[in-house]
Amino acid sequence: MRLLKPVFDFYLDASIHVALAVVCLNLHTSLGFNKTPNYFLVGFLFFGTIVCYNFMKYGVEAKKYLIVHKPYHKIIQVFSFLCFPFAVYCFLQLSRELWFPIALLTILSGLYILPFLPTSKSLRTLGGFKIFLVALVWVGFTVLLPAIEYQLQFGLVLYLNMLKRFLLVIILFIPFEIRDLKVDSIELKTLPQRIGTEKTKKVGYGLVILYFLITVYLDHSLSNFIIALILFAVLGVAIKYTTINQSKYYAAFWIEGIPIFLLIITGIALSLI
Repeated sequence: MRLLKPVFDFYLDASIHVALAVVCLNLHTSLGFNKTPNYFLVGFLFFGTIVCYNFMKYGVEAKKYLIVHKPYHKIIQVFSFLCFPFAVYCFLQLSRELWFPIALLTILSGLYILPFLPTSKSLRTLGGFKIFLVALVWVGFTVLLPAIEYQLQFGLVLYLNMLKRFLLVIILFIPFEIRDLKVDSIELKTLPQRIGTEKTKKVGYGLVILYFLITVYLDHSLSNFIIALILFAVLGVAIKYTTINQSKYYAAFWIEGIPIFLLIITGIALSLI
């Protein structure tokens, strides 16, 4: 177990877990529209997420990402640099229709930590904007890109699927917002900072109900209802047991692992029912 813990910690710290979560949401979108996944897009999302998230976590300033002093962070830095060419290769294999939206989403992701306005350090520092920015980027990469790839019609069904994903990401982000309440700068004006932990959790419950209703509205099948009901319970429990003094792995592993769990139960339900 002593040998496994450093490996597991690296798996989390190097953003491999969150990269798998992004990939699973992308694959879930493909399943939802009954389409074959574009595995170059999957590869780009996996390697690109690792590079992007590690830059955001360990490179609040660009020079800090290039000049790393802690040996452990150097290992993560090297790992990220090794992932970068794979992300580029997968990107170049994609249809050119995806290049522009990917470029926009990548720039938006970069502006999350890099200076944007003279009065703000980054988009992340715009009061109350952080959670919505993250959700918007995840929707773009996991719903909008597949929609463009599959040439889906932009109508009510697609917009509701985008709203579903937006709500899901915000729900998943709430435990992180509550966890970081003690360390987040007051200028971030996160939801828990504005209304407190308990009211934030009530907002989360409301979003879970809305997510469930939209899911059932979009697909009346028994398999979809079962999936929606299971996820409804999982998300509700996840919010209920969220605290400021949560365990190290509660948000970083269990909460970020929910998209992986969602893909698994979706695959099982579709194969059995």
